[in-house]
Amino acid sequence: MTSNLFEINFDENKTKSTNELGMREMQARVYEKRASKYLLVKAPPASGKSRALQFVALDKLHNQDIKKVIIAVPERSIGKSFGNRALTNNGFYWDWIVKPENNLTIGGGEKSKVKHFERFIRSTDPKDDILISTHATLRFAFEELDDSSFDDTLVAIDEFHHISHDDNSILGNALRSIMKNSTAHVLAMTGSYFRGDSVPILDPADEEKFDKVTYTYYEQLEGYKYLKSFSMGYSFYRGKYTEALSEVLDVNKKTIIHIPNVNSGESTKDKYSEVDEILDILTDGGSIKVNADGIYEISRPDGKKLKVADLVQEEGREKVANYLANISDDITDLDKLDIIIALGMAKEGFDWPFAEYALTIGYRNSLTEVIQIIGRVTRDSVNKTRSKFVNLIAEPDANDDEVLFAVNSIMKAITASLLMEQVLAPVYKFKPKDDVSATSDSMVIKGLRPANTTERTQKIIDDDMADLKSSILQNSDVQNAIISNADAKTINKTLIPRVIIDRYPDLSEEELETVRQHVVTDINVSASEQTVSDDGNRQIIKMADRFINIDDLNIDLIDAVNPFQRAYAVISHDINAPTLHFIQDYLTKNKYEFTDEQLAHAYYQAKQFYVENGRKPDTNSKDETEKYLAFALLRLAELKKEREEDIDGN
Repeated sequence: MTSNLFEINFDENKTKSTNELGMREMQARVYEKRASKYLLVKAPPASGKSRALQFVALDKLHNQDIKKVIIAVPERSIGKSFGNRALTNNGFYWDWIVKPENNLTIGGGEKSKVKHFERFIRSTDPKDDILISTHATLRFAFEELDDSSFDDTLVAIDEFHHISHDDNSILGNALRSIMKNSTAHVLAMTGSYFRGDSVPILDPADEEKFDKVTYTYYEQLEGYKYLKSFSMGYSFYRGKYTEALSEVLDVNKKTIIHIPNVNSGESTKDKYSEVDEILDILTDGGSIKVNADGIYEISRPDGKKLKVADLVQEEGREKVANYLANISDDITDLDKLDIIIALGMAKEGFDWPFAEYALTIGYRNSLTEVIQIIGRVTRDSVNKTRSKFVNLIAEPDANDDEVLFAVNSIMKAITASLLMEQVLAPVYKFKPKDDVSATSDSMVIKGLRPANTTERTQKIIDDDMADLKSSILQNSDVQNAIISNADAKTINKTLIPRVIIDRYPDLSEEELETVRQHVVTDINVSASEQTVSDDGNRQIIKMADRFINIDDLNIDLIDAVNPFQRAYAVISHDINAPTLHFIQDYLTKNKYEFTDEQLAHAYYQAKQFYVENGRKPDTNSKDETEKYLAFALLRLAELKKEREEDIDGN
């Protein structure tokens, strides 16, 4: 059985349209910011980011004194997205033309490409104006060039999430150096601004330099003609995952099966045997053969015929990949394939529009990878109105040595689902009750601090809400709180502020509280269900298990709701009681750890606690927030003693 954590339905009356310049809504939004020196575009797969870049790049070449455009992509296969386009046919001012020799994602060795890159950057030929390379080529070329070589150049980086500000990211360091020491413009594009390891691409100082254009998954899918619903769920199993597959496989859906990495706990360590077992399940006692294209043709006893592609087996993989590459989005190609079995493939840069069901075994540590997998089944296609992602994960056994790994897997999988729910939800504007700027598309919340408390809070709330929610849901303390069913106060007033402090350590207490209120409201409303009363006169919103008149919404009421209660309800329903109890006992034994910023905030909260209660917080309290503050005070006392000892020692 599969438990859906959420299902999002989209407006059936809204469809894609283009403006007089041939631009989709997202592309037009990016083009409005074409004069920005540094521009960050965050939009989902298939939203048209490559075309948006072409529009902006051409304007910079013709109107903004930019002499050259360099486009860097993570993999060669993605380079084809930036091939020649006759944009004037749809109303734009110029066509996009790349000289064949300047597309370095085609053929040649890496060293020769770096040499060509260097020749291009130094060329004075006005026709040498656009170059396409891989991230690796850009990185190697940067090592051979001065920063000033990139003057009057637009450096465009596709799939920006492949870069991190971490010291290990050479390309990230190169980008910052180019920004600091040249007149180059930068356009960065990504479908996922945060990588799965929570390492941000830019540090706050660099990020402040970028204008941002965000186009949400909801906006993307809402404009689809055919696909109108997406759901995400998971199923638990014990033993070998192949023994549970028959319960979650649906041979009537165009499916991509992502088997686990051989180093993961879910893997049997023999990927070929796993594929054989999957094929046996699909065949169900019928017949199977391999055709001239390397595709398995299955005839089942129930009369169903399937064509299955194996991308796990290395031998013959190129032949299979070529077959897949020649499947178009025309409905006449619908019967050319039914199921793909993949390991590390069929994700980024892969396109099979008919795919409607992604079955992934084992959690994916990278949320970027989850988004990539989901992106394969959220293409608009005439064959589907609904698509689905299911994560099949191991249920922990309290007697198993791998229990800690299994617990971690569950937390990662569930919070990935919660994040996707947030990503796919409509974007709301929240206003205080007395805000005169509130419009019909705003949701009014009594007691909510205005977003424009300061210019800083306004910018965070306008531009960074998706990234901030991503940080919150990737935080291990928040994940532990979800699976432990922590109370609303602990999550909303203690854990979420800690994440905000980590991300924005320079915020004042007033700014912190403003951002906290807006992000807690956003998370709660995004995860809620909205309907109308039986008499049809009142808007009703359901948060967790509470039904609330939308006109009565206030920040105190929102703070009293655990935004992840529904997720816990699903977990507790699907995991047996002894195992769930074991998980919760394990999590409660974790010790508190604090950053300097968190200690400073906790000290402020502890003073407020003393004023309100006439006593200090107690480490033995049953209230998790009070306990957290008490341990923070103990840590502060330890630090004070350590410093005094250091002074005495000197």
